Amino acid sequence: MSSKIVPLHPPRQTPSSPPTTIAEPRRLTSSQTYEDLQVAFQRKELALILNVYGQMVSQGEWKDYAMDFLKDRAVFSIYRRASEQPLYRIEKTPALKDKQGQYGVIAPGGLIMKRGHDLKAVLRVFDKQRFRIAR
Repeated sequence: MSSKIVPLHPPRQTPSSPPTTIAEPRRLTSSQTYEDLQVAFQRKELALILNVYGQMVSQGEWKDYAMDFLKDRAVFSIYRRASEQPLYRIEKTPALKDKQGQYGVIAPGGLIMKRGHDLKAVLRVFDKQRFRIAR
């Protein structure tokens, strides 16, 4: 049996190696539309969503989640059990940014519970005082 050591961090640069650069995020050019790019949650948005998700998991209300990154929207689906349909979907749709807001919380039947421009305000629909799941 042989073992191979794998470094946990990238090797250091030597003077002869070219400097590594961090890739710039893809920007929308004048000839592109939102449909040309894949929509994803930014780190701050995901942190807000996972904060609410963690609180509901600790209360035993939610059990699982899934993320889908499509061309027109990013979806964070919340499940009570992995085998069911999602209880709620938190969607980011950039095409609606100038209209009613790019963030939305959608219930199982397609009912839009809240939509807006600010994700933090949209996620307040899950506050303890305002929201209870009937069992």
